[in-house]
Amino acid sequence: MKTTITTKDIDIAGRSRHWHEAIGRAYFPLDLTFRSPEAFDGELSMWQLGEVSLSRLTSDALLYRRLPKHFQQPGPEEFLVTLPAKSEVRFSQGGKEVRAAPGSFFIERSHEPYEFSHAEHADLWVMKLSSAMLGTRLRAPGRFCSLEFDATNGANGLFVDMIHLIPQRYDAMTEETRSTVGRQLVDLLALALQSDERVLTSGASSVRAAHLGRIEAFVRRHIANPDLGPDEVAAGCGISVRYLHELLRDTNQTLGQWIRDQRLAAAYEDLRNSADGRSIGEIAYARGFTDQAQFSRAFRNRYGITPTEARIGQRGEG
Repeated sequence: MKTTITTKDIDIAGRSRHWHEAIGRAYFPLDLTFRSPEAFDGELSMWQLGEVSLSRLTSDALLYRRLPKHFQQPGPEEFLVTLPAKSEVRFSQGGKEVRAAPGSFFIERSHEPYEFSHAEHADLWVMKLSSAMLGTRLRAPGRFCSLEFDATNGANGLFVDMIHLIPQRYDAMTEETRSTVGRQLVDLLALALQSDERVLTSGASSVRAAHLGRIEAFVRRHIANPDLGPDEVAAGCGISVRYLHELLRDTNQTLGQWIRDQRLAAAYEDLRNSADGRSIGEIAYARGFTDQAQFSRAFRNRYGITPTEARIGQRGEG
């Protein structure tokens, strides 16, 4: 359901602390610096879409810092997708800086320090999702962080339009529909990111990047095949096995490692989907694992919890 947090009825002396706590609950722990803490005003509305959350926040000038102390405790990596609707936002992470104006969006990752600020009263839309969700759709999703994306054209515009439409339709949706819409929103985000020319040409020629895109798509379509390997992928993409391995050197992973990570991320998303009634074994087999015990060990090594704990955690949050 929709949740709204506001400073309107909070005593002036407690507003900055109230906003600090609200931000930590909605996203993750951050340090906040207020331009005028004694006169700060802000409102945050949130809509839950299964494993995806959507929020809109309006507030006076602020500086947010994500510091190493905030992610010392183990936990899954998460991404925030921020769309400024009013005022310019400055964001820096990993040695890159973005100055994003309305009509654009950018991505922040939780497991690296960053600074995020706006000098004027701002109106922001923010989508929060796990690295696992985006990782099932895109290879190495962290490479999309700290880039500014046009929010007005093609798939990018469709992604933004859907974000703006969701709050209007939210109350009429069932929980199952909300989860489905959340996954579709991630699909649209992945489509928007893949179509960006800078991403296609970063670190490789456009031809090599196009081949990598086809490899990603082929693996996703055939991830249920337990025998999926270099011969099948190369043949399906119309390239030689030797060239396949050469292309994958750009990713710093072998094909086997990448397929395994995609299987685990897809299974994690399935387990966290409240509408998925399959057993853990059925999910493991559907994602290409032939041995449930092996799947459970690999899952725990990757996420620090068992598949059962992932499912119980989802139901407990629901």
